[in-house]
Amino acid sequence: MKEQHILIISKELGLQEQQVRNTLELLADGATIPFISRYRKEATGSLDEVQVAAIKSRYERLLELDKRRAAILGSMEEQGKLTADLKRQVETAESMSGLEDIYLPYKPKRKTRASVARERGLEPLAQQLMRQTDHDVESLAGKYLSDELPAVEDVLQGARDIIAEQVNEDARARDAIRRLFDRDAVIYSKPVKNREKDGEKYRDYFDFSESLRRCPSHRLLAMLRGKEEAFLRISIEPDEQKALDILDKQFVRGRTAASAQVEEAVKDGYRRLLCPSIETEFEALAKERADDESINVFADNLRQLLLASPLGQKNVLAIDPGFRTGCKLVCLDAQGNLRHNETIYPHKPQSEVVEAKRKIMQLVSAYKIDAIAIGNGTAGRETERFIQSMAFGRDLQVFIVNESGASIYSASAVAREEFPSYDVTVRGAVSIGRRLMDPLAELVKIDPKSIGVGQYQHDVDQNKLKKSLDTVVESCVNLVGVNVNTASKHLLVYVSGLGPQLAQNIIDYRKENGPFPSRKALKNVSRMGDKSFEQCAGFLRISDAENPLDNSAVHPECYHIVQQMAEDMGAAVNDLLKNESLRKQIKLDKYVTPTAGLPTLNDIMKELAKPGLDPRAPAKVFEFAQDVRRVEDLQPGMVLPGIVTNITNFGCFVDVGVKQDGLVHVSQLTDKYVKHPSEAVKLNQHVKVKVLEVDLARSRISFTMKVK
Repeated sequence: MKEQHILIISKELGLQEQQVRNTLELLADGATIPFISRYRKEATGSLDEVQVAAIKSRYERLLELDKRRAAILGSMEEQGKLTADLKRQVETAESMSGLEDIYLPYKPKRKTRASVARERGLEPLAQQLMRQTDHDVESLAGKYLSDELPAVEDVLQGARDIIAEQVNEDARARDAIRRLFDRDAVIYSKPVKNREKDGEKYRDYFDFSESLRRCPSHRLLAMLRGKEEAFLRISIEPDEQKALDILDKQFVRGRTAASAQVEEAVKDGYRRLLCPSIETEFEALAKERADDESINVFADNLRQLLLASPLGQKNVLAIDPGFRTGCKLVCLDAQGNLRHNETIYPHKPQSEVVEAKRKIMQLVSAYKIDAIAIGNGTAGRETERFIQSMAFGRDLQVFIVNESGASIYSASAVAREEFPSYDVTVRGAVSIGRRLMDPLAELVKIDPKSIGVGQYQHDVDQNKLKKSLDTVVESCVNLVGVNVNTASKHLLVYVSGLGPQLAQNIIDYRKENGPFPSRKALKNVSRMGDKSFEQCAGFLRISDAENPLDNSAVHPECYHIVQQMAEDMGAAVNDLLKNESLRKQIKLDKYVTPTAGLPTLNDIMKELAKPGLDPRAPAKVFEFAQDVRRVEDLQPGMVLPGIVTNITNFGCFVDVGVKQDGLVHVSQLTDKYVKHPSEAVKLNQHVKVKVLEVDLARSRISFTMKVK
């Protein structure tokens, strides 16, 4: 790694050089971000996952810049145009745009108006005009008349084409116009002629303009989608006269006839070449920023969803509701295994209410059901009311479960592999039940884009989106920890240091040899080398292991420290876990080593206090208003309980049980100013909302959370 990269990253991120250097060395050695942030705090100065990821991302971009730099130097050298000054400019360029500006005049290009003019011998005339000393340009041009250039204006036009290209390729001019775009560019949107009717949903953008800098990501992405679908024409540009004034100041000198030709060429160069070029660049930059914002919103929502409250290991009756096709029932044991399935028809048209109730009561009794999970899709509210009308004679919690993406899972290869002999309706019901028991373990089986949170996820850079969401899943899985003896392959894949092959090898070993008795036994898994074990061991849990630390986040590399603490206290490790007063007597300074400093020792003490604690809060039952089930039931002024289902840059969406989420605009979240909705609400938060407006024609509901 280059020292200059370390200097750049440390300066940009406000970190010490040693923090950056050590982090990059750990990454180069194959360490994962969760492992580095959790178990290598001494090396990084306690950097968190976000900071480690930022170092990794910036370093990768610097490497891309280096790769492009090398390619440009190679191309210039091959052309025989690489001077010492050009080499210095290329080697010191700090951005991709700056690098490309330097290379632009030397970049091989297809035939242009300027190249044609040069072929016709007009380069000397262009150079003469650029001196701007001549008053009789017609006489100058007359010397270049030919069969290809029969008129003086043809000659002058060719010379202006050469000057226009020079203006476009001048690094100083491009930088000046780029700064103008950055300050003053406006995005304009108009309808494509004769497509106004078909593009009605983009009517808000039929005659729209806004400062590009102030255009929020959701609005920009909406306009770009309209452009992609050929309903809108988008342009981005600053005031033209300001741009021409900047360029004239650089290129136009004096008041000669030659100066007038240069001024005309500058205007043509700006309109035809420079402005479109910088416009394309700024559209791409704006799109990238909007993508990043949208992806960040999606990632934040996904993290909250994955870390949603789990019910835990309980026997669950899960229901995938339906009217005509009935309600699919599945009974799951505490480990999420399918024990029974069948279908009941309590709703119209069959209305077999008595039979359905009898069957539910039998299943609740036979499988010792602790909780009932009902999907929130079609017939969800009706099924909830049906279940709540029954008297079970004991406390039985009833949960409404968001089933977004359940249909994607039920038709997937993952679901077919898990339940090859069952149809999609059974698989969907199983997914609903398991989501209640452990949202994280179940949702990792679904493409995050299908889970139903975020905004414009199909419009953003898909590679960047996938990378970001995979990072979130990996972070959440490793934060919670994984029971290696019950986890699916799809969950194990995201554990630090594993991946698909090792995850499958763990499953295979478990099938062949039974549950792992200890973390140490993981070393018997095929292809589990020392490095993989180091990366994964701290995140894998083994309940009821002989060593209680195997069910904690204490890394095996630190077991000897805990053992020494116990011996010094004249106790066993188990005693440290159970006895707070014993732990308080431990003097941490005594156990500091070069690799295990106070940050690691403090983490160990926290873990000894609550070994293997799930950081997620327990699941809570939520009830919608019983007398509101359809959008038509809503009236302005109503105050209703709801659940936050999605958070965007412009507000949040709330489900009040009418099969149509309503929007709480960011301005309606609280009486105080909030920059982003995530400052005021969280996904799955239980809230109170007041109905502001119901637009039945457009299926839009507006809420406020300013409820007095």
